Amino acid sequence: MLKIDVAATVRTVFGKGAARRLRMDEQTPAVLYAGGSDALSLQVDALALHRNLFAIHGRNAVVSLNIDGDVKGTRHVLVKEIQKNPVTEQLIHVDFLEIPLDQPREFTVPIQYLGKARGVDKGGLLQVFRSSVQLRGCPLDIPDTLEVDITELDQGQAGLTCDDLNIPGNVELLDKRETVCVAVA
Repeated sequence: MLKIDVAATVRTVFGKGAARRLRMDEQTPAVLYAGGSDALSLQVDALALHRNLFAIHGRNAVVSLNIDGDVKGTRHVLVKEIQKNPVTEQLIHVDFLEIPLDQPREFTVPIQYLGKARGVDKGGLLQVFRSSVQLRGCPLDIPDTLEVDITELDQGQAGLTCDDLNIPGNVELLDKRETVCVAVA
């Protein structure tokens, strides 16, 4: 799983006008939710945050949130929600969720098919039934993507199933193992 660092400071101003002023000062308002404790209001440098969020867009990533002015210091979080202006693409608000790195969680991991199937060269049609799978494990043990080589896949074969995926030993597959991911018709 990807891991990136983001710097933030505790936000002391609240409300619509204050948030607007923060955005004019190139800061993005954010909130950190930590299971059971009170939410923590933050502000993050908009340019650095936008650059980091662009790098992890659509991928599973743990964000190390370095909070200036917080007694806990660095917190490990997931990005839960991003609000942006639909016209200007400016970040309006970001929600973070603090997670423990030693407790298993469920993640959706994309499957990346590599190569060109032999059956497609013979005139077959590649049918992709699954583009992602559900995995359960500690956040840093979850792979960014699951890569599958399909070059040996031929027409008339049963196809590749979830059981054929290369899943790390300390990660559990939540989908049925006999589910077909890709086949050539």
